[in-house]
Amino acid sequence: MANTAELTVDGKSYEFPIFEGTEHEKAFDISNLRDQTGYVTLDRGYKNTGATKSAITFLDGEQGILQYRGYSIEELAAKASFLEVAYLLIYGELPTKEQYSTFEDSIRRHTLVNEDMRKIFDGFPVNAHPMSVLSSLVSAMSAFYPDSQDEKSDPDGHIIRLLAKLPTIATWSYKRSLGHPVNYPKNNLDYISNFLNMMFALPVEEYKVDPVVAEALNVLLILHADHEQNCSTSTVRLVGSSQANLYSSISAGISALWGPLHGGANQEVIEMLEAIKADGGDVGKYVDMAKNAKTTGFRLFGFGHRVYKNFDPRARIIKKAADDVLGKLGVNDPVLEIAKGLEEAALHDEYFIQRKLYPNVDFYSGIIYRALGIPTNMFTVMFAIGRLPGWIAQWKEMREQKEPIGRPRQIYTGATLRKFVSIENR
Repeated sequence: MANTAELTVDGKSYEFPIFEGTEHEKAFDISNLRDQTGYVTLDRGYKNTGATKSAITFLDGEQGILQYRGYSIEELAAKASFLEVAYLLIYGELPTKEQYSTFEDSIRRHTLVNEDMRKIFDGFPVNAHPMSVLSSLVSAMSAFYPDSQDEKSDPDGHIIRLLAKLPTIATWSYKRSLGHPVNYPKNNLDYISNFLNMMFALPVEEYKVDPVVAEALNVLLILHADHEQNCSTSTVRLVGSSQANLYSSISAGISALWGPLHGGANQEVIEMLEAIKADGGDVGKYVDMAKNAKTTGFRLFGFGHRVYKNFDPRARIIKKAADDVLGKLGVNDPVLEIAKGLEEAALHDEYFIQRKLYPNVDFYSGIIYRALGIPTNMFTVMFAIGRLPGWIAQWKEMREQKEPIGRPRQIYTGATLRKFVSIENR
């Protein structure tokens, strides 16, 4: 294969190098395109543009492959803890026993949040969306740790603080929505159990972590830990490219994740199921509406994926976790019964099979969160907790690669040069 590509513009030829990744992904390196030709590329949504080289996550949508640092998502979800995966993503290798112990102990020591942060939290309206609270408080952490803006400071301390404190901050909004006092972290518990305790423990009774629930949440967070250069991850890298500190960059990623086309998709799944229930709960009716979407305008949320063309490898894993949780908890919820009906149709109806409209990770994660009693407006917060290690890893890699500040080009389509007219004559 030639190691260059030739482009002919206005009768003149230019050569550009071809770059090939370790998994044989190929790219034209057009870093000098504008300097050489005076042209730029127009690629709405960056669907064909590789903005960076990364050694963190490999994704093949056509083959349904997802790997973190060379490890398959199937093997990691079955055998690893979330903190092991976090360490892998951030530092490049699975930790030894000693490294893991040090990593986990460091996180335990930083789970408490400065009480002055609570004063900021108390200034939010009671009905503030948890994602706005989370993004704001993470951004505020840069004020509590001003050395984070020092380019020469060691980022590891800030990485540990974020991993430790984000679950604590996340639970505040939930407890407040119930009118309950917040729970302080218990450092004798592991990462997942500590989060569940802060979410669901009541001061009037002892809370025992259900191992089935803890394992399902562990799997969920692993599946969400990174997903290549998606909207929020690209945002973290773009903001970080200006040498903004870690907290500001992660805060920007949280805001990007909030959108319904990104992290809010599992929330839309539950809202769709609730709408079907409110209309009588006739699953067949809505399956038929989905098949005639051009006429009905109805779209099923949580089915298919814009990246995975055959199947989402995460969905197969999370389906088992959903089945385990529903089986163990014995939840009697009409909304979840509707979800089972839609799942049955998608897995066996020829219309869905031919179009590869399988239930995706958003569908099953919404079901699990609903079964656990997590309110719908907290779903994207849960996503953010899972995605945090990936964001950190991407920010860290971007800094270590000394990538230049991000500055996309545009094709201007506005008015050409005009004369200014004073306000009296307009």
